[in-house]
Formats: sequence, structure tokens, C-alpha cells
Amino acid sequence: MNLLNKFKAYIKQQDLFQPKDKLLLAVSGGVDSVVLCELCRQAGYHFTIAHCNFQLRGAESERDENFVRALGKKYDVEILVKKFDTEKYAEENKLSIQVAARELRYAWFNELLSKMKNDFMPEAPNSPFRGPGGMVLLTAHHANDNIETLLMNFFKGTGINGLHGILPKQGNIIRPLLFAKKEEISSFAKANELGFVEDSSNASDKYTRNYFRNQLIPGLQKVFPQVEDNLLNNIDRFREIEILYQQSVTLIKKKLPEQKGNEIRIPVLKLLKTKPLDTTVYEIIKDYGFTAHQVNDVVSLLNSDTGKFIRSVSHRILKNRNWLIITPNENTKAETIFIEEKDKQVEYQDGKLSFEVMPTTNQKLQTTNQIAQLNASEIKFPLLLRKWKPGDYFYPLGMQKKKKLSRFFIDQKLSLTQKEKTWVIEMDKKIIWVVGMRIDDRFKIKDSTKNILQISLHQK
Repeated sequence: MNLLNKFKAYIKQQDLFQPKDKLLLAVSGGVDSVVLCELCRQAGYHFTIAHCNFQLRGAESERDENFVRALGKKYDVEILVKKFDTEKYAEENKLSIQVAARELRYAWFNELLSKMKNDFMPEAPNSPFRGPGGMVLLTAHHANDNIETLLMNFFKGTGINGLHGILPKQGNIIRPLLFAKKEEISSFAKANELGFVEDSSNASDKYTRNYFRNQLIPGLQKVFPQVEDNLLNNIDRFREIEILYQQSVTLIKKKLPEQKGNEIRIPVLKLLKTKPLDTTVYEIIKDYGFTAHQVNDVVSLLNSDTGKFIRSVSHRILKNRNWLIITPNENTKAETIFIEEKDKQVEYQDGKLSFEVMPTTNQKLQTTNQIAQLNASEIKFPLLLRKWKPGDYFYPLGMQKKKKLSRFFIDQKLSLTQKEKTWVIEMDKKIIWVVGMRIDDRFKIKDSTKNILQISLHQK
């Protein structure tokens, strides 16, 4: 069977899309994406070409863009091109170039798909388009890409889902060449006299994928000549194993965790009897921001004292008698509020603050924790209301030395919950009030003070 027939058969077998769907082809100008264009043309599919110019290879990037524009004219199809300042995006977001390019690429593709959906929503029952489901993105990932992905995931460390490789269909992203090896694609290009461009960076082993492609896999082939076929067969097996695995995980998640309000409660004794324990724990906690590296810590919690806990970015797991309790971190709900001089009242998630400036004449000094009285002449707006964070410090009223808030909380014997609900008001990176507790000594009222800024706390 030639490549075209395999292509059409694979699309039908995997139910990737319908013949009259609107297709957006991601085309770099390399041999894989050029062959994808030609196969779609020969199969009679209607498509639009999208090309990303990441401006990373100077004149070569411009050459690629011009080639793809010419390709669009050859096929008489719409050509969409987007230039990205990839290096700037990577620097601003502290990403590697590869990750930055991927984020930019797929964000743009999603924009295009949304626009296509709006432009081609069916207005009649016999419309050739299936609405949102009929707008799909085709990429030219092939069997060798899949092998590289499997090996990269395996060596990085992954769960069972990392071993299924690249999926033929994920949402609106379709990979209709996953059945084809690189040699088949190159042979098709040669037989059909297809021109294409070469990315010089593909020869460099500084990128992880290129190392696997140029060094590791050829080395494995010397020992195991059939390694590519064996790995592709394994990918199919892993996908079927994953289906069975997920069925078991679903049953466990129905039996063990109990939802109570915003808490997830897991009975410790039942969890301890579950086998395999580590895998079960990981499948439960991963939905709450915890990583595989934290599994041992969670297992240790099962035999720890009440009150012990660990955190992820978004959640906390607390041991409470015979339960593990998963709750959102209070800090994940934190907001930052700027307070201007004109503001008389500010609401935030744990209460409300009111502001008033008054002369010191005949004013009675307040000693309650709910009211802060500060030297107005020392206060410069805007102020910042935020949750406290590790490393914060201030000069507690009556003290000449600074103290970390974490230490201050210990002295005040605050519970974990009380700490999580503590806010501060900051001015020029100086904390002027630990809300509801203590003002900073540097901003206290003095004999020379003429006006007082009074801030009153009204808790929910």
C-alpha cells in the first residue's frame, strides 16, 4: 500500500476528521510538513496553511517563510504567517527557547481555530462543516517523532501516560502521519519531486530531541536493529494498558476520597490497605498540584502525628487523626490591593478596612488590635494590602530591632490557620501594619504628630 492510501486509511481507522472538515496545516517548510500538504491535496482535502516565523535563525527563518508562502501559491490555498519575538518572550517568561516557541505556536494556532470556527459555523443542516468539531489543526509529527517522545519521557521519569507517546488526536490537534516513518516520508517527497527546506538546527545535538534522534537511537539500532518497530509496537501496548490503568484509578477515586465542602478527606486506614500504595497516592494527589517526588512525603504523613502537613503550589495535605485532609492553600486565594489616598474604604477577602485622617487634638489613642493609628506625615500613598509572605519583617511597636513575621507569629502563638489569614499593609516595601495585630514602630504617633491616619478593621 502506498503512502497516500496508508494516510487515508489511518485517518479513517483513527476517526481523526471528516473529508469535508476545515483543516489548518502547521507547515514549517521541512520535508514532513511539505509531504503533509501534498497528501492532503492528493486526498482531496481542503486546507489552510499556517506558518510560524520564530526569528531565531536570521536569514534562514526568512527563507523558510518565503518558501511556505510560495507553497501556498502552489496549492492555491490561504497562507497565514505570524512572526514572533521568541527570544524576548522566553526571557520575559523565564522559559527555554523550545518551550517558548511551543507556547507561542499553539497559542496562535488556537486563535486561528477559534476564528475559523466563527467564520464557518454552519448556518444550514447540510453545511459541509461540523461547527467547532470540524475545525482541526494538523501537524506533521511522524512515527520517529513518537519514538523520540517515548524515550525522552521514559528517561525523564514519567507515569504510564507518558509512555503512550504522541496521541493521534488531542482535542482539535490531529497528527495524521504518526503511522509513517521518516524514511517513508522522504521517499514520498523524492518520488513526487517535492521541494523543501532544511532547518540547520536539526543537526545540532544541543537540543535534547536532536541528541536522541542523532545519537541515542542510531546507537540502539546497532545493538537492536528492529528497535524502532519494537518501540512503536510498545507504544500501542502502552496505550491499551493505560486504558485499563485509568479504569482502575477511576474506581479507587470513587471509593477513597470523600468531598466535604472545599475539603477532600481520605481515610488513612483504608488508604494504607490499598495496593500499590505509592501509585494510588500519586493518582489521588496529582490533581491538587502535587508531584511524583512528593509521594514519599504523603506516605510518611499516614503514620505521622496530627497536625503534620505538606504543600503543593495550590493545596495542602494535613494529617488529622485518622484522615488526610486536602484543602486549597489560603495563599492561593490572595489578592493584592492598591490603596489610594482618596480611598475611604477597601474590601478584601477576609474583611473590610476603613481609612480616616484626623487631627491629634483631643483624640484618644486606641489600644485595640482592630484599629491602627499612624503618624499621617510619615505615610505616603499608595499603600499595598497583601498576604504576608516568608521573609517579611517589621519593627513591632515598642521595639527598636526588626523582627521576621514568622518569628512574631510564633511569639503570638498563632495557629496555622491564623497565619494563613494574616494580611499586611505595605508602603515603599515597609510594612506599616500587620493587620489586626501590631503597627510598625517607625510609624507610631509622636508628640510632634499633627495628624493621625486611622485604619479600622472590620472582619468578616
